[in-house]
Amino acid sequence: MMPERGFRDVFYSAQDGLKLHARLYGEANPGLPVVCLPGLTRNARDFHALAEKLSTDATTPRKVIAFDYRGRGLSDNDPDWRRYDVTVEAADIVSGLAAFGVEHAAFIGTSRGGLIIMALAGARPTLMKAVVLNDIGPVVEGDGLAQIRAYLQRAPKPGTMAEAVKIQKAIHGEAFPALDDEDWWRFTEALYREEKGRLRADFDPKLLKPLKAIDLDTPLPALWPLFEGLKATPVLAIRGENSRLLSSRTLEEMAARHPTMQQIVVAGQGHAPLLETGALPKEIAAFIRRAEKSA
Repeated sequence: MMPERGFRDVFYSAQDGLKLHARLYGEANPGLPVVCLPGLTRNARDFHALAEKLSTDATTPRKVIAFDYRGRGLSDNDPDWRRYDVTVEAADIVSGLAAFGVEHAAFIGTSRGGLIIMALAGARPTLMKAVVLNDIGPVVEGDGLAQIRAYLQRAPKPGTMAEAVKIQKAIHGEAFPALDDEDWWRFTEALYREEKGRLRADFDPKLLKPLKAIDLDTPLPALWPLFEGLKATPVLAIRGENSRLLSSRTLEEMAARHPTMQQIVVAGQGHAPLLETGALPKEIAAFIRRAEKSA
Protein backbone atom coordinates (compact mmCIF):
# COMPACT_ATOMS: atom_id res chain seq x y z
CA MET A 1 0.00 0.00 0.00
CA MET A 2 1.37 3.40 -1.01
CA PRO A 3 2.20 5.66 1.95
CA GLU A 4 -0.11 8.66 2.37
CA ARG A 5 2.67 11.06 1.39
CA GLY A 6 2.93 9.31 -2.00
CA PHE A 7 6.43 7.86 -1.74
CA ARG A 8 8.75 5.65 0.27
CA ASP A 9 12.26 6.58 1.39
CA VAL A 10 14.78 3.95 0.29
CA PHE A 11 18.49 3.68 1.03
CA TYR A 12 21.30 1.77 -0.62
CA SER A 13 25.09 1.54 -0.49
CA ALA A 14 27.41 3.03 -3.08
CA GLN A 15 30.41 1.03 -4.25
CA ASP A 16 32.58 2.83 -1.68
CA GLY A 17 30.09 2.10 1.13
CA LEU A 18 28.47 5.54 1.37
CA LYS A 19 24.78 5.39 2.36
CA LEU A 20 22.66 7.02 -0.35
CA HIS A 21 18.97 7.91 -0.53
CA ALA A 22 16.19 7.91 -3.09
CA ARG A 23 12.43 8.40 -3.09
CA LEU A 24 10.33 5.65 -4.61
CA TYR A 25 6.87 6.50 -5.95
CA GLY A 26 4.29 4.05 -7.31
CA GLU A 27 6.57 1.07 -6.79
CA ALA A 28 3.90 -1.47 -7.79
CA ASN A 29 3.14 0.30 -11.09
CA PRO A 30 3.98 -1.71 -14.21
CA GLY A 31 5.65 -0.47 -17.35
CA LEU A 32 8.80 1.52 -17.95
CA PRO A 33 9.94 3.21 -14.72
CA VAL A 34 11.16 6.80 -14.57
CA VAL A 35 14.46 7.87 -13.00
CA CYS A 36 14.76 11.50 -11.90
CA LEU A 37 18.18 13.13 -11.48
CA PRO A 38 18.38 16.65 -9.97
CA GLY A 39 20.72 19.60 -10.46
CA LEU A 40 24.07 20.31 -8.82
CA THR A 41 22.94 21.38 -5.33
CA ARG A 42 19.37 20.17 -5.56
CA ASN A 43 17.77 16.92 -4.38
CA ALA A 44 14.96 14.43 -4.89
CA ARG A 45 12.38 16.85 -3.48
CA ASP A 46 12.60 18.92 -6.67
CA PHE A 47 10.74 16.13 -8.47
CA HIS A 48 8.02 15.53 -5.88
CA ALA A 49 5.16 17.22 -7.74
CA LEU A 50 6.16 15.73 -11.10
CA ALA A 51 6.71 12.28 -9.58
CA GLU A 52 3.25 12.36 -8.00
CA LYS A 53 1.72 13.18 -11.38
CA LEU A 54 3.66 10.51 -13.27
CA SER A 55 3.03 7.83 -10.64
CA THR A 56 -0.72 8.50 -10.57
CA ASP A 57 -1.20 9.23 -14.29
CA ALA A 58 -4.66 8.11 -15.37
CA THR A 59 -3.38 6.52 -18.60
CA THR A 60 -0.04 4.99 -17.59
CA PRO A 61 0.90 5.28 -13.91
CA ARG A 62 4.62 4.63 -13.50
CA LYS A 63 7.16 3.76 -10.87
CA VAL A 64 9.32 6.85 -10.28
CA ILE A 65 12.69 6.91 -8.53
CA ALA A 66 14.09 10.32 -7.56
CA PHE A 67 17.69 10.26 -6.35
CA ASP A 68 19.68 12.28 -3.82
CA TYR A 69 23.31 12.32 -4.92
CA ARG A 70 26.05 11.93 -2.32
CA GLY A 71 26.23 15.06 -0.19
CA ARG A 72 22.66 16.12 -0.98
CA GLY A 73 19.33 15.60 0.75
CA LEU A 74 19.25 12.47 2.90
CA SER A 75 22.35 10.91 1.36
CA ASP A 76 25.57 10.84 3.37
CA ASN A 77 28.21 13.48 2.78
CA ASP A 78 31.41 12.26 1.16
CA PRO A 79 34.48 12.76 3.38
CA ASP A 80 36.49 13.42 0.20
CA TRP A 81 35.02 16.38 -1.73
CA ARG A 82 36.93 15.27 -4.86
CA ARG A 83 34.37 12.50 -5.25
CA TYR A 84 31.63 15.06 -5.88
CA ASP A 85 32.13 14.21 -9.52
CA VAL A 86 29.77 13.36 -12.38
CA THR A 87 31.43 10.00 -13.10
CA VAL A 88 31.23 8.96 -9.43
CA GLU A 89 27.61 10.08 -9.21
CA ALA A 90 26.78 8.18 -12.41
CA ALA A 91 28.23 5.02 -10.83
CA ASP A 92 26.10 5.71 -7.73
CA ILE A 93 22.97 5.80 -9.88
CA VAL A 94 23.93 2.46 -11.48
CA SER A 95 24.36 0.98 -7.99
CA GLY A 96 20.97 2.32 -6.94
CA LEU A 97 19.19 0.93 -9.98
CA ALA A 98 20.78 -2.47 -9.39
CA ALA A 99 19.67 -2.36 -5.75
CA PHE A 100 16.10 -1.52 -6.81
CA GLY A 101 16.01 -4.12 -9.58
CA VAL A 102 15.65 -1.63 -12.45
CA GLU A 103 17.15 -2.83 -15.75
CA HIS A 104 15.70 -0.17 -18.08
CA ALA A 105 14.08 3.21 -17.48
CA ALA A 106 13.16 6.61 -18.84
CA PHE A 107 15.61 9.16 -17.44
CA ILE A 108 14.83 12.77 -16.58
CA GLY A 109 17.87 14.91 -15.81
CA THR A 110 17.89 18.53 -14.74
CA SER A 111 21.19 20.37 -15.31
CA ARG A 112 23.85 18.16 -13.64
CA GLY A 113 21.38 15.29 -13.89
CA GLY A 114 21.56 15.63 -17.66
CA LEU A 115 25.36 15.49 -17.56
CA ILE A 116 25.07 12.27 -15.56
CA ILE A 117 22.69 10.90 -18.20
CA MET A 118 25.20 11.68 -20.93
CA ALA A 119 27.93 9.96 -18.91
CA LEU A 120 25.67 6.91 -18.55
CA ALA A 121 24.98 6.98 -22.30
CA GLY A 122 28.64 6.24 -22.83
CA ALA A 123 29.02 3.66 -20.06
CA ARG A 124 25.60 1.96 -19.79
CA PRO A 125 23.53 2.87 -22.89
CA THR A 126 21.16 -0.09 -22.53
CA LEU A 127 19.77 1.42 -19.31
CA MET A 128 17.98 4.18 -21.20
CA LYS A 129 14.78 3.77 -23.19
CA ALA A 130 13.94 7.49 -23.18
CA VAL A 131 15.72 10.65 -22.02
CA VAL A 132 14.47 14.08 -20.96
CA LEU A 133 17.24 16.69 -20.72
CA ASN A 134 16.06 19.67 -18.70
CA ASP A 135 18.00 22.81 -19.60
CA ILE A 136 21.30 21.07 -20.24
CA GLY A 137 23.24 20.08 -23.31
CA PRO A 138 26.73 19.15 -24.48
CA VAL A 139 27.83 22.80 -24.30
CA VAL A 140 27.54 24.48 -20.90
CA GLU A 141 27.72 28.26 -21.25
CA GLY A 142 30.52 29.68 -19.11
CA ASP A 143 28.64 32.84 -18.13
CA GLY A 144 25.71 30.77 -16.90
CA LEU A 145 28.00 28.58 -14.81
CA ALA A 146 29.75 31.70 -13.49
CA GLN A 147 26.38 33.07 -12.41
CA ILE A 148 25.55 29.85 -10.55
CA ARG A 149 28.96 29.78 -8.88
CA ALA A 150 28.74 33.41 -7.79
CA TYR A 151 25.27 32.87 -6.32
CA LEU A 152 26.30 29.75 -4.41
CA GLN A 153 29.44 31.37 -3.03
CA ARG A 154 27.55 34.42 -1.77
CA ALA A 155 24.21 32.80 -0.97
CA PRO A 156 22.48 34.56 1.96
CA LYS A 157 21.47 32.53 5.02
CA PRO A 158 17.74 33.09 5.58
CA GLY A 159 16.22 32.78 9.04
CA THR A 160 12.75 31.68 7.91
CA MET A 161 11.22 30.02 4.87
CA ALA A 162 9.36 33.24 4.05
CA GLU A 163 12.68 35.07 4.02
CA ALA A 164 14.20 32.31 1.89
CA VAL A 165 11.38 32.63 -0.67
CA LYS A 166 11.90 36.40 -0.77
CA ILE A 167 15.63 35.89 -1.43
CA GLN A 168 15.02 33.37 -4.22
CA LYS A 169 12.56 35.73 -5.89
CA ALA A 170 15.05 38.59 -5.67
CA ILE A 171 17.84 36.52 -7.20
CA HIS A 172 15.95 34.53 -9.82
CA GLY A 173 12.73 36.50 -10.34
CA GLU A 174 13.84 38.25 -13.52
CA ALA A 175 14.52 34.91 -15.22
CA PHE A 176 11.31 33.31 -13.92
CA PRO A 177 8.43 35.77 -14.40
CA ALA A 178 6.07 32.85 -15.14
CA LEU A 179 6.24 31.45 -11.58
CA ASP A 180 3.46 32.20 -9.10
CA ASP A 181 3.77 32.32 -5.31
CA GLU A 182 2.99 28.62 -4.93
CA ASP A 183 5.75 27.76 -7.42
CA TRP A 184 8.28 29.88 -5.52
CA TRP A 185 7.43 28.25 -2.20
CA ARG A 186 7.68 24.75 -3.67
CA PHE A 187 10.98 25.57 -5.38
CA THR A 188 12.46 27.10 -2.23
CA GLU A 189 11.26 24.48 0.25
CA ALA A 190 13.06 21.81 -1.77
CA LEU A 191 16.35 23.69 -1.37
CA TYR A 192 16.39 24.07 2.42
CA ARG A 193 16.15 21.81 5.44
CA GLU A 194 15.27 22.88 8.98
CA GLU A 195 17.84 21.70 11.49
CA LYS A 196 17.80 22.64 15.19
CA GLY A 197 15.34 25.42 14.49
CA ARG A 198 17.44 26.95 11.70
CA LEU A 199 17.33 26.70 7.92
CA ARG A 200 20.30 25.38 6.02
CA ALA A 201 20.86 24.66 2.35
CA ASP A 202 20.36 20.92 1.95
CA PHE A 203 23.78 20.01 0.56
CA ASP A 204 27.34 19.59 1.79
CA PRO A 205 29.10 23.01 1.58
CA LYS A 206 32.22 21.19 0.34
CA LEU A 207 30.29 20.55 -2.87
CA LEU A 208 31.35 24.06 -3.91
CA LYS A 209 35.04 23.15 -3.92
CA PRO A 210 35.00 21.36 -7.31
CA LEU A 211 32.99 24.29 -8.70
CA LYS A 212 35.58 26.79 -7.47
CA ALA A 213 38.30 24.78 -9.19
CA ILE A 214 36.82 25.31 -12.67
CA ASP A 215 38.73 27.86 -14.76
CA LEU A 216 36.03 29.92 -16.42
CA ASP A 217 38.59 31.94 -18.38
CA THR A 218 38.99 28.97 -20.73
CA PRO A 219 36.11 27.41 -22.69
CA LEU A 220 34.45 24.47 -20.98
CA PRO A 221 34.92 21.18 -22.84
CA ALA A 222 32.03 20.25 -25.11
CA LEU A 223 30.42 16.85 -24.63
CA TRP A 224 29.18 16.17 -28.15
CA PRO A 225 30.56 12.61 -28.29
CA LEU A 226 28.59 11.74 -25.13
CA PHE A 227 25.43 13.38 -26.49
CA GLU A 228 25.79 11.48 -29.74
CA GLY A 229 25.74 8.31 -27.65
CA LEU A 230 22.00 9.04 -27.29
CA LYS A 231 21.32 8.93 -31.05
CA ALA A 232 19.48 5.63 -30.77
CA THR A 233 17.45 6.82 -27.78
CA PRO A 234 14.33 9.02 -27.92
CA VAL A 235 15.29 12.41 -26.47
CA LEU A 236 13.17 15.34 -25.34
CA ALA A 237 15.18 18.50 -24.73
CA ILE A 238 13.60 21.22 -22.57
CA ARG A 239 15.06 24.73 -22.44
CA GLY A 240 14.03 27.67 -20.31
CA GLU A 241 13.38 30.68 -22.54
CA ASN A 242 15.65 32.80 -20.29
CA SER A 243 18.31 30.15 -19.65
CA ARG A 244 21.93 31.29 -19.51
CA LEU A 245 23.29 27.74 -19.24
CA LEU A 246 21.76 26.17 -22.36
CA SER A 247 21.82 28.48 -25.37
CA SER A 248 19.33 28.39 -28.24
CA ARG A 249 22.36 27.86 -30.51
CA THR A 250 23.30 24.67 -28.66
CA LEU A 251 19.69 23.46 -28.73
CA GLU A 252 19.64 23.91 -32.53
CA GLU A 253 22.90 21.96 -32.86
CA MET A 254 21.50 19.19 -30.66
CA ALA A 255 18.50 18.89 -32.98
CA ALA A 256 20.79 18.78 -36.02
CA ARG A 257 22.87 15.96 -34.51
CA HIS A 258 19.85 14.02 -33.18
CA PRO A 259 17.23 14.38 -35.95
CA THR A 260 14.43 12.68 -33.99
CA MET A 261 14.97 14.79 -30.86
CA GLN A 262 11.90 16.63 -29.66
CA GLN A 263 12.19 20.00 -27.95
CA ILE A 264 10.20 22.37 -25.77
CA VAL A 265 11.10 25.97 -24.94
CA VAL A 266 9.40 27.03 -21.70
CA ALA A 267 8.23 30.63 -21.75
CA GLY A 268 8.93 32.81 -18.72
CA GLN A 269 11.43 30.45 -17.08
CA GLY A 270 15.21 30.33 -16.92
CA HIS A 271 17.64 27.73 -15.60
CA ALA A 272 16.13 25.30 -14.99
CA PRO A 273 12.40 25.10 -15.76
CA LEU A 274 10.18 23.60 -13.06
CA LEU A 275 8.99 20.40 -14.70
CA GLU A 276 5.75 20.22 -12.74
CA THR A 277 4.47 23.54 -14.15
CA GLY A 278 2.04 24.19 -16.97
CA ALA A 279 1.64 21.45 -19.57
CA LEU A 280 5.09 19.95 -18.94
CA PRO A 281 3.92 16.91 -16.90
CA LYS A 282 1.46 15.89 -19.63
CA GLU A 283 4.03 16.44 -22.37
CA ILE A 284 6.68 14.44 -20.49
CA ALA A 285 4.22 11.60 -19.80
CA ALA A 286 3.15 11.51 -23.46
CA PHE A 287 6.78 11.50 -24.62
CA ILE A 288 7.61 8.53 -22.39
CA ARG A 289 4.50 6.65 -23.59
CA ARG A 290 5.54 7.15 -27.22
CA ALA A 291 9.10 6.03 -26.48
CA GLU A 292 7.87 2.93 -24.67
CA LYS A 293 5.62 1.95 -27.56
CA SER A 294 8.40 2.39 -30.11
CA ALA A 295 10.95 0.40 -28.13
